[in-house]
Amino acid sequence: MSSGFNTDVRVGDQVFHVQTEDRGPAHPNIDTVVYQNGRVLHRRSSSYQHFAESAEFTPEGVRERVDEQHRSIIEDLRSGVLLEAIATAAEKGKSSENDGAIQVQLLNSGSWLTAGKVSLDLEILRKSDRQPQPGAQVEATIEGALRDSPHAGLSDDQGRAHIEFPLPQLGKGDLALVIVAKADQNQDELRFAMRSRSQSAAPSGPAC
Repeated sequence: MSSGFNTDVRVGDQVFHVQTEDRGPAHPNIDTVVYQNGRVLHRRSSSYQHFAESAEFTPEGVRERVDEQHRSIIEDLRSGVLLEAIATAAEKGKSSENDGAIQVQLLNSGSWLTAGKVSLDLEILRKSDRQPQPGAQVEATIEGALRDSPHAGLSDDQGRAHIEFPLPQLGKGDLALVIVAKADQNQDELRFAMRSRSQSAAPSGPAC
């Protein structure tokens, strides 16, 4: 059985969401992702293949490893070690951006799920000049739903798009709202974690 942890971490005036998951016996890896405003800032993955094949293997032992990695990332955030690495990576990303790169933003991140309905107000901008990107294809899905197909939209001349659909029936695994925007050969993605795993699930902020 897979396990995981979700924690919001405040460092100064910034809030980060740390999500750590065990991928399960078929894929013995522990993955940790740091998000801010739905955007992935950092990933760390570790394999426990050797432990999974050993006689000492126990589910409790896996959970201890998941907890240890989760706490380690949080400590690195609070100590500033990871923030420096994130800032360095961001600067490298800026220097390598091309003129066509895009960025998608969820404008109503605190209220996109109400009364069993998903309502997304989105904005797609060009990274080079922060101007609207018209004609971008946008898709939204609930990752972890029992049955859900992508719900699509198209950005207008102001770079805005609206997608609305009923919340699908949810499964028992980890849940996330996933938004993908595409323009020509360029793509950007947002992921927002949902803590509750019942039909009445509510958004917990960026996770994903």
